[in-house]
Amino acid sequence: TGIIAYACLKELTPAMPVIFLRAVPEDKQESRSVYQCPFYKTHQRGPTYVWTFNLKTKESPSKWTLAGVALLLQI
Repeated sequence: TGIIAYACLKELTPAMPVIFLRAVPEDKQESRSVYQCPFYKTHQRGPTYVWTFNLKTKESPSKWTLAGVALLLQI
């Protein structure tokens, strides 16, 4: 569906589908209904930060922030 969604029950680390990346000028980026998801190399979040993915959401972005949602390269 192209938006961030809840994981299935008992699925602690669901796989992220393949993401198509493209450069978009900052003034043309969509800013509403977007969760700025942090992206880390490992589960040790702080020192392994890589960058931020803007993921579309139907929920409030603060909901995902409070849930601690992040993308990891390694589990």
